Amino acid sequence: MEKLRKVVNEIAYTQDHAKLSSLNRSLLPLLTVASFLYRVTLSLRRYLYHFGLFSKQRLPVPVISVGNLTWGGNGKTPMVEFIAQWLADSGISPLILTRGYAGGDEARMLTRHLLGTSSKIGIGANRAATATCFLKQYGYLDPKSFLFEGMWVDQTVRSPLNFGKIGAVVLDDGMQHWSLDRDLEIVMVNGLSPWGNHQLIPLGPLREPMAALRRADVAVVHHANLVSKQSLKDIELMMKEVKESLPVFFARMSPSHFFEVGNINFRIPLDVIQDAIVLCVSAIGSANAFVQGIEKMGAFYVDRIDFTDHHSFQTQDIEMIMIKLRDLEGKFGFKPVVIVTEKDYDRDPEILSHLSPFKVMALCSELQIIPHRQQSKDVFTELLKELLEMKWSGPK
Repeated sequence: MEKLRKVVNEIAYTQDHAKLSSLNRSLLPLLTVASFLYRVTLSLRRYLYHFGLFSKQRLPVPVISVGNLTWGGNGKTPMVEFIAQWLADSGISPLILTRGYAGGDEARMLTRHLLGTSSKIGIGANRAATATCFLKQYGYLDPKSFLFEGMWVDQTVRSPLNFGKIGAVVLDDGMQHWSLDRDLEIVMVNGLSPWGNHQLIPLGPLREPMAALRRADVAVVHHANLVSKQSLKDIELMMKEVKESLPVFFARMSPSHFFEVGNINFRIPLDVIQDAIVLCVSAIGSANAFVQGIEKMGAFYVDRIDFTDHHSFQTQDIEMIMIKLRDLEGKFGFKPVVIVTEKDYDRDPEILSHLSPFKVMALCSELQIIPHRQQSKDVFTELLKELLEMKWSGPK
């Protein structure tokens, strides 16, 4: 299954199918049919929602959806964390709704990063039902108590009586989750590989046609620090062709520290890998961004083993990684270090301990808005405030 996923991913991000191997090209007719059926199903689902045959549930608090048009590597979860932290810092308790996909690695990472804040995390495929349970358990704030005449937070919101009440919902991977109504739609775009071959899954990486950008209120191009200015300009222009008024921001992952597997509470500085031999091991949507980030930290040599997004490491994977580590040790004469992402660590921290005696460290990073043409973190959060106030200014 892992090999098939890699083949499908290669096809999805290859513009010229003539460059594919004969084996990969043999899969094109099957993937084309599957993509057509997916398009028909998507259109039918959109029709059923449009004419009210499928209903959308409206929550009594603002809902901010963070989603994307393509599979994996777009920075959805870091943006969810960014927004939840911003809301909590503003005195508004956020509820994050996530599917808990692939064992809940993203939910565990969010829980650790937001520990000590007023954030709550609800896990379940039926996000509306999960939200209803949390709202019933914790209560909720009247949005007009903090979205009022341009005022974001007042003393009423911060009062002890309101402590812990949910003030807003952040919907993780919500762009295609149409059963829950939302007030803001933030679409994340992977700057390193934005649209692939422009085909719908599984022939391409698109979960919806590009026209779906018309539903977005804000777009954020992620990994923008790893992309040329011309490429960023091209991505922005393509989105503006679909929706001219769409505000576009740029973001990056900013590394903060490492922690060693088995000792998560001890922060290790980034310069520990300077002049080291490093093996990057990841099962994420954008392995290239992860590897490029490690290369910029000054390692002497960087090698890599990539798995598909959300892949759970198995015994045979550990054996393959050990073979690569011993090869690197034999080549350079001293032990390499393994670097994984936090998401990989949270998926199954126990199995990574089987790479002993080689050291395994996880890289911790946070999303940052990159200042660009008067677009900054403050401008971004102010825009979110304004859009929420506009949505809730009328009767609900």
